[in-house]
Amino acid sequence: MDDKQQQFLNDLDKRLWTAADKLRANLNPGDYMHVVLGLVFLKYVSDAFKERREELKAAFADPANDYYLGEDGTELIEQELEARDYYTEKNVFWVPSLARWDFLKASAKVAIGTKLEVRNGKTFEYKFTGIGRLLDDALEAVEKENPRLKNVLDKSYARWRIDSALPGLIDLLATVPFKHESLHAKDILGHVYEYFLGEFSIAAGKRGGEFYTPKSIVGLIVEMLEPFQGRVYDPCCGSGGFFVQSERFVLEHGGRIGQLSIYGQEANPTTWRLASMNMAIRGMDFDFGKEPASTYNKPQHPDLRADFIMANPPFNMKEWNEGVKDDDVRWKYGVPPPNNANFAWMQHMIHHLAPHGSMALLLANGSMSSNTNNEGEIRKALIEADLVECMVALPGQLFTNTQIPACIWFLTRSKAERNGVRARRGETLFIDARNLGYMKDRVLRDFKPEDIAKVADTFHAWKSIPRHSRESGNPAAYQDIPGFCKAAELIDIRKSDYVLTPGRYVGAAAQVADGEAFEDKMARLTATLRDQFAESARLEAEIRKNLAGLGYEL
Repeated sequence: MDDKQQQFLNDLDKRLWTAADKLRANLNPGDYMHVVLGLVFLKYVSDAFKERREELKAAFADPANDYYLGEDGTELIEQELEARDYYTEKNVFWVPSLARWDFLKASAKVAIGTKLEVRNGKTFEYKFTGIGRLLDDALEAVEKENPRLKNVLDKSYARWRIDSALPGLIDLLATVPFKHESLHAKDILGHVYEYFLGEFSIAAGKRGGEFYTPKSIVGLIVEMLEPFQGRVYDPCCGSGGFFVQSERFVLEHGGRIGQLSIYGQEANPTTWRLASMNMAIRGMDFDFGKEPASTYNKPQHPDLRADFIMANPPFNMKEWNEGVKDDDVRWKYGVPPPNNANFAWMQHMIHHLAPHGSMALLLANGSMSSNTNNEGEIRKALIEADLVECMVALPGQLFTNTQIPACIWFLTRSKAERNGVRARRGETLFIDARNLGYMKDRVLRDFKPEDIAKVADTFHAWKSIPRHSRESGNPAAYQDIPGFCKAAELIDIRKSDYVLTPGRYVGAAAQVADGEAFEDKMARLTATLRDQFAESARLEAEIRKNLAGLGYEL
């Protein structure tokens, strides 16, 4: 993205956040997020519909166009412009007249109104009371006309009782341009959506973590797994950030939307709707199951075997196993303890992994070393099964919702040679990334693009280029770097009692040589220390002498 595009989006961010902040006195952050996102969604689908309508209007009047309706087609044009097939064929949501932005804006300051709507050639009269009720009806009409949005949109404007604040917000959003000379409407909307999720995550504190994983961490995982084609699954998908970044990865590497089949699950109904809307506005096909449901006791994709699995589950979740039996087929490597769901998530993901699939999940650092309640035995079984491919220790303060130190587990079903990747049986890569990143503000750390590239490039070099081949002159060949990365053998992990903390393997960073011989440096430092001791003794004697003159003794 160039500077001009970035400035356009930055200005848009400020304008929209100012609008959202005006609702702070009326609603809690968890609610005004939905107020704003619902309106942004209506504005976007209405703008896209209007743009397609103008295209059709021009086509119907153009003799050179296949859609030309003839010289006397003026009345016919108005009828054809209301034919939904013209819109859905271009993947544009069909927007009923009562949900179109021009009508909503015109009606925002009217307490009671009437709308004549034409459906299937017949005219119907629609009456509304209050802008909140009108917005709920508009969203319901959009949902009814577009099956993939069923039960997705939050229709609570009347319940929120914020009619006094809505007209100003609608006026402000009316100025939001989903058109730009070089940015597509979906790119703008996607940016707005991600920006709001991030800001609301900060505003909502711990609750915000339910729907948002920091973009830099999502980007790091996607860059390391490289999901280019196949089935992608997230068993606790939040707002769908891993899916969005995966599609972006495909497009940036010359692929097309549709190469990935998206599967997700989410227990929180609010977050489930956020994820579904996030996919819908981007035109991405997805399967999030029939309903919001617990991954533990009501999995929505029991037969799925995914090529890529990515997840950021709740850390150290307690009392997760209600309705889950100890002999569950997923617990192949051991029964997870009831007071911590970390290895329940991990084994659920392994169970749904395809024969050559790879996965990554964020967990608390305790998962790398804990030996309580069978966790150590499960970790040992995973290591002995040669499933653990890479461990990445993350810096602190990356998350808005927790200060618990975190790590990323990368596991794979097969370490055999395939598709240009070398055989890695019995090997695990350890990366200590705790010193990477920068403080973006007083409380939050973030990764720079070069930080992500450093970790991802190290991982790919270790996988794809034979070790110790740097001597051949290949600058991209992998090599251990003290304090940062280490390729360890299974025997090394056994000697460390199956603890997977990267710091135990990578060692200390090499110190920069200063050119001074060791003997000379020691002689110099010893002499300096001797002088400092002598000066300390002199000062002590002086202090004792002064105190004695005052009648005091130490």
